[in-house]
Amino acid sequence: MSSTLRRPRHPRRALLGAGAVLAVTTTTACGPLDTADAAGGPAAPVATASAAADDLADPDDESLAADDAAALPAPDAAPVGDTAAVLAQAQGQTALVALGLLAVKGRAPKTGYDRDLFAYREVDLDGNGCDARNDILRRDLTGVTLKPGTQDCVVLTGTLADPYSGTSIPFTRGSATSGDVQIDHVVALSDAWQKGAQQLDASARQRLGNDPLNLLAVSGPLNSQKGDGDAATWLPPHKAYRCAYVARQVAVKFTYGLWVTAAERDAIAGILSSCPGEPLPAGSALPPAQAAPAPAPAPTAPEAGAAANPGNSKDCRDFATWADAQAWYTTYLPLYGDVAELDGNDDGVACESLPGAP
Repeated sequence: MSSTLRRPRHPRRALLGAGAVLAVTTTTACGPLDTADAAGGPAAPVATASAAADDLADPDDESLAADDAAALPAPDAAPVGDTAAVLAQAQGQTALVALGLLAVKGRAPKTGYDRDLFAYREVDLDGNGCDARNDILRRDLTGVTLKPGTQDCVVLTGTLADPYSGTSIPFTRGSATSGDVQIDHVVALSDAWQKGAQQLDASARQRLGNDPLNLLAVSGPLNSQKGDGDAATWLPPHKAYRCAYVARQVAVKFTYGLWVTAAERDAIAGILSSCPGEPLPAGSALPPAQAAPAPAPAPTAPEAGAAANPGNSKDCRDFATWADAQAWYTTYLPLYGDVAELDGNDDGVACESLPGAP
C-alpha cells in the first residue's frame, strides 16, 4: 500500500451513460461507485456496497495502524545470490520466467502521484454491485457474516488467516476495529506509479487499483509497516508465504507492464531461487512457455574393446623400470587421463624417479 496518508474521501462518483462520464453522486441500497468496466468502456450503473457507509472513512488507511506498526520488528531481507544463474534455470510459465521478462529500470519521479487516480473502491470490475474491499474480505476471510440490506456485500465479521504474519486475526466491522484487517495493494500504488503506472491510461490504472490479483486482506499493522515498499525493502515476516508473495508481485507487474528496479529483481530472484517452480496466481497474464535448459552432454563412452578405467590403482613403486610405468601411463592416458597421477609435473613423462627415465 502507498505510504501517502489519506484524508476522508469525497462522495463517491458514478460513471453513467453510454460513452459519457457524468459527475454525479448516486445512492442505492449499496451506495455509489464508478462503474467503468474492466475493458475501459462505460458500463451500466449497478447497486454497490457503500464504501461511504463504512464506520471509517477509509478502513485501509495505513495511518490507522501506524502505532502498532512502529512496534513491529523489521522483517529479514531477501537472500541475494547470482540472479543471472537463477533466471537461467527458469522454465515453463512460472513466476521466475515472468520475472526474467520484466524491464529493469530506476524509479521514475513520484511527481503527480495521487492515490485517487487508481479509484480504489470506486470501480466495480466484476459488476456484482460490491466495492473492492468487501469483495476481498468475503474472498479471504472465513466464517463471514454479512450486513442485512446490502445485497450480501458488506462484511460484518469473519476470521483472517493472515498470510503476512501466519496468525489468525478476528475481524469485526466497526470504528475501532475495521482497521485490524486491511486490504493491501500487493504492488503498492505509489510503487506502481513510479514504475510505469503513470504511463497507463485512466481505465488501466483503475483496473490496477481494484484488481483482485493485486489485493489481499492482511494484518493492518503489517500493511502499515510495508508502506509503499517493494521486495527489496519489505517482505512478509511469515517466510513460508514469501514465494507466493513475490510471485503475486511479479504477476501484477507482468500483467500491467510495470518494471522492477535492479535491487527489486535481485530480491525477488533470491526468494524464488528456493522455489523456482512457483506458479503465477490465478488472474495473471502468462508469459510464453520457456523450455527447460538443455542437459549437459554425457561423457563419451570408451569404444567397444577399450581397456576399462583402472582408476587410481597404481603408483610408481609398482613398476620395476621407467619403461614399464610409461607404457602403463600411455595406455590409459588418451581414454581416462592421468588417473593414477603418475605424471606429477604434467610433462607427459611418468615416474621420472625410476631407472631409465629420460
